[in-house]
Amino acid sequence: MNTHHDSALAPPHYEAEPSDWTLVDQGWGHHAVDFATLSEPGNCREYVSMHHRLGIDAGDRVLDVACGSGLALELARVRGAECSGIDASPRLIAIALDRNHGADIRVGDMLALPWRDSSFDIVTSFRGVWGTTPGAVGEIYRVLVPGGRVGITVWGHIKQSSGAWALRPLAMAAAQKVANQAAMVSLGRQGAGEELLARYGFVDIERTTIPCSWEFADPLSFARAIASTGPAYEAIEHVGQDAFLDFAVEQARAQLRVGLPLRATIDVVGYIANKPAA
Repeated sequence: MNTHHDSALAPPHYEAEPSDWTLVDQGWGHHAVDFATLSEPGNCREYVSMHHRLGIDAGDRVLDVACGSGLALELARVRGAECSGIDASPRLIAIALDRNHGADIRVGDMLALPWRDSSFDIVTSFRGVWGTTPGAVGEIYRVLVPGGRVGITVWGHIKQSSGAWALRPLAMAAAQKVANQAAMVSLGRQGAGEELLARYGFVDIERTTIPCSWEFADPLSFARAIASTGPAYEAIEHVGQDAFLDFAVEQARAQLRVGLPLRATIDVVGYIANKPAA
């Protein structure tokens, strides 16, 4: 994956959003249980950090966009928030509902959120808004109350991260898919996320570093975890599951440490901003 983010580059040109959001389930839902149990728990540091920075508290109405299997919602509910979520994968939403009984969690399109204007105090999205889906920011703005807050995370400078090895298997996808992955993660470039949020009306935009460290018991656990993601599905389509898993295991074996878990720390950028008060 060509994920080099150079601060000297201008904010990228944003491509039009894909027309059929239902296709997302092909990739992100193909191993939904593996994703929920092997991959998503590694994002807990990211979720907790953003919730803390946003000051999520009892009574806050929180929407998580691209909520996946719902772990971030579960953690926000621990803080007392009233939570809603949306994701394009029915198979991930089934798990999110199982984790969050009674929450308003729906299958749908983040470019057409099925809630009224000014429905939420806080909206989050954890690596769910991409450079190829800028319109989602407009929808987030619409459903926030005046004075509401948004917190999103995006990939930062992956190549300079000590855990870059964990994402190398994704580059086994076809060249066109790899190029699209690079466009998707482009919001981590200096100025790109700020420009996008400001374009849709957000103010008081803060860029911050968000902790992201994945840990795995062994190479095979890592391989199964990374294979459950959407970009991995594209790589598996191209080279086959056996070749993908073999390469992932090989990458992880090179990182083994006696008596310690496999650890991949990756640069993640957070953006926090406000919708102007009425």
